[in-house]
Amino acid sequence: MMNDLSIYLAPSYYMDFESEPIQDYVRSELAGLSQKEAAIKAYYFVRDHFRYNPYKVGFTPEEYRSSYIMTQKQSFCIPKSVLYCSLMRAVGIPSRLGLADVINHLSSEEFIKKLGSEIFAFHGFAEIYLDGWIKATPVFDSRLCKKFGVAPLDFDAEHDAMFQSFDDHGNQFMEYVKDRGVHADLPFDTIMEGFREFYPNFLTSGKKDGDLMEETVPKAT
Repeated sequence: MMNDLSIYLAPSYYMDFESEPIQDYVRSELAGLSQKEAAIKAYYFVRDHFRYNPYKVGFTPEEYRSSYIMTQKQSFCIPKSVLYCSLMRAVGIPSRLGLADVINHLSSEEFIKKLGSEIFAFHGFAEIYLDGWIKATPVFDSRLCKKFGVAPLDFDAEHDAMFQSFDDHGNQFMEYVKDRGVHADLPFDTIMEGFREFYPNFLTSGKKDGDLMEETVPKAT
């Protein structure tokens, strides 16, 4: 039983919620809300304000700090989850980063080709503590979900919000293949080591240009 949650409330290099960009948002958007209300509002902010684009993968620690992420317009699963965790700690909600290897069966063929693998290693999500740990995945924005043909992932701060196994048409969507645990802070070195193992081309050739939104073929509605 987890009794001491202080480690999941503390600021860190990555979850730097005492920084001005984070505090500005908290003061303007979350002040006066209950913890549950704040968890829900911040979830939809992170999900939809920052467009999901895995081509925006970063290779430096700075790119994974919540204060930096807050200044961006596009991001991918790990930074978006770090940001959500940071916002939760800013309002007194314990949070931690979850990691898992997944297969996204609806991802663009172009991106899979550039990635060199069908496995999305170290996919990031968040866990927050409100009368127990709850999983939250504020990753795929609603516009991208519409093109995928899958319902945007909602969150009520009571039940786990994890990617669906199938899309709206019965096609296989997300498959979780390996659990990589939960972490009080971003394990940057471990993630970079994993990227070198799974995606050597990304590490040797630098960032790839691309936009998953543009590459994704719209699904019939």
